[in-house]
Amino acid sequence: MTSVFCGIDWATDHHDIALLDESGALLAKLRIDDSPQGLTQLLDLLAHHGDHPDNPIPVAIETSHGLLVACLRATGRPIYVINPLTAARYRDRYALSRKKSDLLDAKVLAHILRTDPAEHRPLPADSHLAQAITVLARAQQDAVWDRVQTGNRLRSHLREYFPAFLTVFRNFREGLASPVCRALLAAAPTPTQAAQLTRPQLRAILKKAGRQREITGEVERLHGLLREPQMHQPPLVEQAMGTKTLALLRQFNAACTSADELEAAVVDAFTTHQDADIITSFPGLGHLTGARVLAELGDDHTRFATARALKAYAGSAPITRSSGRKTTVLARRIKNQRLASTGYNWAFAALTASPGARAHYDRRRAAEERHTAAQRNLFNRLLGCLHHCLTHHIPYSEQTAFPDTA
Repeated sequence: MTSVFCGIDWATDHHDIALLDESGALLAKLRIDDSPQGLTQLLDLLAHHGDHPDNPIPVAIETSHGLLVACLRATGRPIYVINPLTAARYRDRYALSRKKSDLLDAKVLAHILRTDPAEHRPLPADSHLAQAITVLARAQQDAVWDRVQTGNRLRSHLREYFPAFLTVFRNFREGLASPVCRALLAAAPTPTQAAQLTRPQLRAILKKAGRQREITGEVERLHGLLREPQMHQPPLVEQAMGTKTLALLRQFNAACTSADELEAAVVDAFTTHQDADIITSFPGLGHLTGARVLAELGDDHTRFATARALKAYAGSAPITRSSGRKTTVLARRIKNQRLASTGYNWAFAALTASPGARAHYDRRRAAEERHTAAQRNLFNRLLGCLHHCLTHHIPYSEQTAFPDTA
């Protein structure tokens, strides 16, 4: 058992380090820059105070990202990521005057490891493949959110001068993200230009966008809709708005391309992972949603000792607030937002893929639960099944998960 504890106050260009012994006395302090030389100084300092591969000195830090954390993880030492809000609460124990410094913050982090190690967990020992999937899946999810945000901006702008264009593609599943929609808007960003498009031009636009079937019928539909009477902005204003549309469209195209390319990359990486078959055996989990689940859970199956811990992490389990005679049960707000977002889609897709999931949801609704609460409860149930399957290395079984309806 180690008797030395390390706290690192992380910053963009430098890091403050504090080493404490088991009594809380300061053994050493150091400020390093964010460079290989700084990392060498840190490792030498730890070695000087008894760091050994069989008994490494644990480190507390407020971030789980960056090269410093990656290099420290490579040494095999336990790294505890402390939430900045938690560290701020601990700081009041050692500085009632509310003073603050980088060294004090490093000392507070080391004190947290010294006094309450059981209340915090080290970073999981995920494989490099799982870490790569995490990077790709989160980037793809960010790209999807960027695509939605940029698409909403574009749609809002079109309503100001070209609302008829939105009605042309309202039945498209992809909406504005449809390649045909984007190609047509790039060729004719204003109502005046759109009305002047000929049938051969529309046919060329459809083929360029990848349309292969029913081109003639679609050409006639677009040709008629784009020529219907509509209100116009003044010519100069309409032209300016069309220029702005092209600028927004370039951003939108970039977001769509990024989302598609990252989706292909994350699916390729996910299909090579050993847990992919177990995860995709669950109803409602495809390769992309499965990759997002794996990205947030990792492949260290000891990370969550119980299914209850996993459910709390995902935010599917409620919290109970009890004081005196008053007890309330509330939805959990502090959670992994990415996993919770994926879980909502997972539970929704499971309703049509699993008779047991559908029956479970219907029972909750019959008990006068709202849709969101019933769907969250279904996600909670599926997470418990996933935890069991991953820890026992077995695929999903409908009969085991929902024995009453199988």
